[in-house]
Amino acid sequence: MTYAFPPGGLPGQDVMPDGRAVFTDAYAFIPADTMRDIVTSFLPGWQATRAWIIARPLTGFAETFAQYAVEVDSGGGSETPEPDSAAEAILFVAEGNMRLMINGKRHDLTAGGYAYIPAGTDWSVVNLGSGLLKFHWVRKRYEAVAGIAAPEAFVTSDLDVAPTEMPDCDGVWATTRFVEPTDLRHDCHVNIVTFQPGGLIPFAETHVMEHGLYVLQGTARYLLNQDWVDVGPGDFMWLRAFCPQACVATGNEPFRYLLYKDVNRHPKLTPGGL
Repeated sequence: MTYAFPPGGLPGQDVMPDGRAVFTDAYAFIPADTMRDIVTSFLPGWQATRAWIIARPLTGFAETFAQYAVEVDSGGGSETPEPDSAAEAILFVAEGNMRLMINGKRHDLTAGGYAYIPAGTDWSVVNLGSGLLKFHWVRKRYEAVAGIAAPEAFVTSDLDVAPTEMPDCDGVWATTRFVEPTDLRHDCHVNIVTFQPGGLIPFAETHVMEHGLYVLQGTARYLLNQDWVDVGPGDFMWLRAFCPQACVATGNEPFRYLLYKDVNRHPKLTPGGL
């Protein structure tokens, strides 16, 4: 199994800047070929590390989460990765070897490895391999609820979680759920959605959940509001609440994407959800 990641580098001078990126009030489409060396950030508390910050809370853009693609050189990492004690984290390894410590317990993750880390947890990351470590990092401020315990940390893998087939779709649409949908301790899900070639979402989903979608494998035509966009490995989409969405998988391999959505909480009853 392979998982896409930003290409880095820089196109040659023979490439014309006819970009495909789109930024609207309803959605953003950030293609992989925009994620180059010159748009990376170096993060406080991290060593030998750079990150593509591809979503962040911003008026008219993502409201509930931030999403990074993080690249760590051999020996690099962080003992103090998270500056916000209220932030939970979801990590998904695309390539390389991650030594993850959570409250003093060691976990070794390779490609497909997945970790949920609750807010306020002591955790660290180091790349002990000889090559680059590449992983996706979703950050969200946890919304605690009186009478409901906070979720516990866990580590698993894409390879160890059986996908759940969606109803009435003949097996061509499935979701790898790392958290049970009915577990109200969790205020967000980061899943992997898989469509076999030709599979589709058979209606324009229009709902309250905000989305971040990072394409891990394959190609599709994706409906974003009123626009059909061709998407492929390494492309990222942000969809605000109620943005109509659907897709049709193309090509001859599965179309897979890492999907963030906020769930299981009442909407806040003030403008902007503050």
